Amino acid sequence: MSVVTALVRGAFLVNAVYAESGREYGLTPQQGQLLCVLMPGPSGMGELGAKLGLAKSSLTGLVDRTSRLGFVRREPDPGDRRAVRVTLTEDGARVAEDFYTETCRRIEELPAGLEGPDRERLAELLGRVVQDNEVPVVFVDPA
Repeated sequence: MSVVTALVRGAFLVNAVYAESGREYGLTPQQGQLLCVLMPGPSGMGELGAKLGLAKSSLTGLVDRTSRLGFVRREPDPGDRRAVRVTLTEDGARVAEDFYTETCRRIEELPAGLEGPDRERLAELLGRVVQDNEVPVVFVDPA
C-alpha cells in the first residue's frame, strides 16, 4: 500500500472512530472535535476556525448547534470587547472528558496488531508528519 493510500484510509478510519464515539454522546464528529479542542481552555473564534479548518460561517453554525446542546457558551473576550471566546460549560466539560476518553480508547485499539517497537515507530513517524506540516494542536496526548 502506498503512503498516500495508507494516510487517506487511516484518516477515514479515525473519522469513523469519531463518528462512532459521537453517536454514543449524541454528537456529530465535528462537535466532538470542538469539545476536544476546548478541553485545555476557552478559545477565540478565529483560533477555533484555524484549528478546525472551518470558515467563519461553518464555525458559527457548529458553535450554535453545540451551544443549544448546553455544552459550550460564548463569553466576552477580556482582551477585545468586540470578540468572544468559546468555552465549555460544566456539562460540556464532562461530556468532553467522556468523549475524549472513549475516542482515545477506540483509537488505541486500531493498531492492536502492532507490538511495542512497531507501535513506537508508528507514533514516531506519524508525529514527524504532523510536526513537519505544522498541524495545530487539536487533540492532546492522553495522560
